[in-house]
Amino acid sequence: MKNLTNTIIIGLTIVITTLIVVFAFNKRITRSEIISVTGLGKKDFASDLIVWSGAFSKKNLDLQKAYKELNTDNTSIKEYLIKMGADEKEIVFSAIDIDQEYDYYYDKFDNSHEKFTGYRLTQIVTIESKDVDKIEDISRQVTELINLGIEFYSDPPQYYYTRLAELKLEMIASATEDARLRAEKIAINSGSKIGKLKIAKMGVFQIIARNSNEDYSWGGSYNTRSKMKTATITMKLEFGIK
Repeated sequence: MKNLTNTIIIGLTIVITTLIVVFAFNKRITRSEIISVTGLGKKDFASDLIVWSGAFSKKNLDLQKAYKELNTDNTSIKEYLIKMGADEKEIVFSAIDIDQEYDYYYDKFDNSHEKFTGYRLTQIVTIESKDVDKIEDISRQVTELINLGIEFYSDPPQYYYTRLAELKLEMIASATEDARLRAEKIAINSGSKIGKLKIAKMGVFQIIARNSNEDYSWGGSYNTRSKMKTATITMKLEFGIK
């Protein structure tokens, strides 16, 4: 009886081992009948939207005087921007930010003191426009406001593209076609043909400055500092083999 039991156990072990080997062999063969390729979609384009902003401020011991002086600068800045070609409807002024400023000092007994030096009122002006070249030119010449006695700080323009959805679809199609051509070439060189598409995986959408060595990001990147950009995307495809 004991021998019969051992014989059954050995038999089952052989059967199970055989099934595992056959499954692994079939899986290997199945995998060997797949061509895996990665295609690249790439396109250069120019930004079609610019966002530029700058800040200006006034300081005075009297809050009302500080507000009046800031309002005068506000009017001068708006007139200047319109004279330079900006659309009045695209010029937006933020709410006024008010700070109380102090000087801190120590007396001869090493006691700390503070002295109120005035109210600083700050306002930001922003232009969002599709006239990219015009606003870019204004941002470069806006330092002329300093000659008007205005304490103005200009930020670098930010550049965007408003048709990203269309661009992304176009690039996915381009990357997919590139991957398909690669797969066909591999299949021809191996004396076979590609079959049905089994798996398609989209890579990360990247936008960097054109002709730059800017690093790619695992989560995707979107450069807003450059007007001229390059977008890339990858598509990983797996085809069966005929």
